[in-house]
Amino acid sequence: MYNTIMSPINYGGILLKNRIIFAPTTMGLSEEELIQKLRAIGSGGCAMIIIGDVPVSSWSKEPSLYEPDGFAYYARLAEEVHETQCRICAQLYLSDSTAPDGRGGLRPIGKNELKDYIFRLPADELRKYAAMFGEAALLAQRAGFDMVQVLGDRMLGSLCSAIFNGRRDDYGGNVENRARFAAQCVRAIRSRFPGLPIDYKLTVRQENPHYGNAGVLLDEIPDFVPILERAGVTSFHVTLANHCGLDDVIPAARHPYFGAEGCFLKFCDVVRSCTELPVCGVGGLTDPDFIEEQLASSRMDCAAMSRQLIADPDWVSKVCGGRAERIRRCTRCNGRCVQGMMNQSGVHCRYDELPR
Repeated sequence: MYNTIMSPINYGGILLKNRIIFAPTTMGLSEEELIQKLRAIGSGGCAMIIIGDVPVSSWSKEPSLYEPDGFAYYARLAEEVHETQCRICAQLYLSDSTAPDGRGGLRPIGKNELKDYIFRLPADELRKYAAMFGEAALLAQRAGFDMVQVLGDRMLGSLCSAIFNGRRDDYGGNVENRARFAAQCVRAIRSRFPGLPIDYKLTVRQENPHYGNAGVLLDEIPDFVPILERAGVTSFHVTLANHCGLDDVIPAARHPYFGAEGCFLKFCDVVRSCTELPVCGVGGLTDPDFIEEQLASSRMDCAAMSRQLIADPDWVSKVCGGRAERIRRCTRCNGRCVQGMMNQSGVHCRYDELPR
């Protein structure tokens, strides 16, 4: 009944055993709690887990690949996930909310300061930042990750967006210039690893109504996608851009515009029309019948979930085993998950106390 969900796929150069991916999520958990959740998701049949927020810089609040303790942390995550027969991907990102303060610490970049910060970043500094993606990918591979995802949000999304990018040099202005930094980041990885699969999280800003501030406009996608493909991207993960409300990026069922299942798949439709590379969809996906239909129609090649796999890590095994009716369906209440992100208490679910 769910033949497409359970079918393997060559996802940009890496073989996945089925079409379900755990979407990158800022979990906010202790190492042991995180490993427990990741092992549960991997053991439940998920094909690949994307670890979110792996910094390419050494100045970050998250564990750093450049430090022994941080490298050991990521190596342990890779080992634990692989033990469940699941692939693991590192989402590489560069922050636009913090920057080195020149004294060995970090200074915050406020929302009102971001446009000026992007405008004043020296071009040679941007080239240095792009090169860091290659170094971080090297370390991620050594730590045991199967592939990397370049986060086209945060710094990359701000440079791609005409809202934040008012530069007048080679990094600003038209679409090709605003895509330049993202392409350089991808090429820095590709030059180090000719065969490494590189997923790109393409973040989309839409108007009428307006949602998302970073990222690219829908009508800019046909220009951005070929640039990224030529740089070396092997697959696309498509979603709404950030620098807007968390309840927009991770919409609840009550959201006035993104309340429906598969709420971001219309962005996939545009990307699909521009490339033959694999495309991963995301956005309130919970229902196996709906997901099977979208995959079977080639609207997307893989389905990414976060809240649903947190609600029921056994979603895949239940679908595969003919027990779909026993799935603990995510209601998209955004209670203990999104609220846990906002109050920094960690991502949990109201189902956590129930038996799987």
